[in-house]
Amino acid sequence: MSGGWETVVGLEVHAELRTVTKLFCGCRNEFGAEPNTLVCPVCLGLPGSLPVLNRMAVELAMRVGLALHCEVRPSVFHRKNYFYPDMPKDYQISQYDEPINVGGWLELPDGHRVGIVRAHLEEDTGKITHVGGGGRIHEAAHSLVDYNRAGVPLLEIVSEPDLRSGEQARAYVAELRAILVATGASDGKMEEGSLRVDANVSVRPEGASEYGTRCEIKNLNSLRSLGRAIDHEAARQIELLEAGERIRMETRHWNEAAGHTVSGRTKEQSEDYRYFPEPDLVPVAPDDDWLAAVSASLPVLPAERRDRLAEAAGVAAGDVAVLVEMGLDDLVLGAIGAGADPRVAVNRAANEVAANLEAAAKLTVGAFAELVRMEAAGELTATQAKQVLAAMLESGGKPADIARARGFEALAADALTPVVEQVVADNPDAFERFKAGDPKIQGFLVGQVMKATKGNADGGRVVAELRRLAGLG
Repeated sequence: MSGGWETVVGLEVHAELRTVTKLFCGCRNEFGAEPNTLVCPVCLGLPGSLPVLNRMAVELAMRVGLALHCEVRPSVFHRKNYFYPDMPKDYQISQYDEPINVGGWLELPDGHRVGIVRAHLEEDTGKITHVGGGGRIHEAAHSLVDYNRAGVPLLEIVSEPDLRSGEQARAYVAELRAILVATGASDGKMEEGSLRVDANVSVRPEGASEYGTRCEIKNLNSLRSLGRAIDHEAARQIELLEAGERIRMETRHWNEAAGHTVSGRTKEQSEDYRYFPEPDLVPVAPDDDWLAAVSASLPVLPAERRDRLAEAAGVAAGDVAVLVEMGLDDLVLGAIGAGADPRVAVNRAANEVAANLEAAAKLTVGAFAELVRMEAAGELTATQAKQVLAAMLESGGKPADIARARGFEALAADALTPVVEQVVADNPDAFERFKAGDPKIQGFLVGQVMKATKGNADGGRVVAELRRLAGLG
C-alpha cells in the first residue's frame, strides 16, 4: 500500500470435496437438487443416528495435504457447538486441535511462497436464504433453509498471513484452485459454492512487525470479489487509523454492487464453541502404505507443469501460467518436442487456441506442430497461419491442405523488395519519420505493404526490409 501502510492478509479457503456421498452418511453429494431432498437421519442429526466416516473424503484430504507439502498426521474429529439453523443438530463435526494436514506451503507463479497453517476436514453446513430486503438476515421478511449441503465433506485450508494485496490473494486462490482440480479433490466451482473464501485483513505501518487488528470478510465467492473486497477493506482501515480511530475486530460482508464491506458482528473475543471430541468417531490414522499409495497417485501439479513448459519454451514460468491453467501445456510441449519453434507455438496457443478453447480437442499435436513449422519457415505469414489455425479449430484437417485450398502462399523474398520500395516511394514523409525512430509509423508502413500484397507478406520480413532501406541495420 502507498502512504506508508502495509496490507496483511490471511485466507481461509473452504473446498467441497468431490465424493459421491456426504462425509458421514450415504446421501448423495450433488449440487442443484430440489431443496431438502438429499437428507437422512444422520445428516439431519436425528436421535439414534450414527456417523460413518467417508474413506474417499479422507483420501482426497490427504492428496491436497501432500500437494501442499503438509505433514499428514493422525487426526481427531470434534463437535463444534453453536446455535444457528444451518445445522439441524446444533453442532458441526470438524477437526480442531489435531487436524489431518499441518505446516505446508504453496508457491505462486511469481515465486512468492505462502505458508499453510492447516488443512482440516469438516462437514459443510446447510444453506440459508434470507428472503426480502438486501438478502441479509436483519432485512429479511423470512428465511428458508436447505439442508442438502449439510454434511457434504469440506476441506478448510488456512494460510499464514503472508499475502500483501488483493491481487496476490487472487493469485493464491487461483493457484490453490488449480491444485484442488488437478488432484481431483474438488471441482473448484466458486459460482456453485464448491469453493468459498474468508479473508482476514489488517493493516500496519510499513516496517512494523506487530500485526494490526484484523477484520474477517466472509464468504467471498469469486476472484474478482476477493481482490476488490481486500483492497477496499485495507483502504477503509487506513482511513480510520489516519483519522485517529481504532479498528474493531469484526466479521464483515462484501457488497459487490456497492463495492464496499459492511459490518456483520463484532468479535472482540474468541468465540467459545465448546469443542469436545466426537464420541461416535474414532481417530483417523492413515498407515504408511496408504500414504505412499496416495502420494504415488498425485498428478503433475501446476507449478511443475509451468516449470516444464517454461524450460522447453525458454521463457519465465509466469509467462506460460495461462497456458497451464487452460490445459494447453501438453499441446505446446508436444509441438516443441516435434521440432516446432517454441516462441511461435506459445504465441499461437496463448492467443488463437485459448480464444477457442472448446475446440482445442480437434487439434492434434502433429497438425499444430506442422502449422507452427510452416509459419516459422515463412511458408505462411502470421495472418495466414491464424486463418489456417481457425479453420483447424473449426473442422480439423491438415494445415498444408487448408493453406493450399485457400490459395495461401507467402510472398517470396525477391518479390517483397520491390513492393516495399514502392510503398516507401509513395509515402516519403512517413518513411522519414520511420528513419527518425517514430515508433507509431511502423505499423502504418507495414499495413500499406500488407494491403499491396493482399496479406501475403510476412510482417517480420517487411520490418526487416524497411530497416534495411532506412540504413538501420
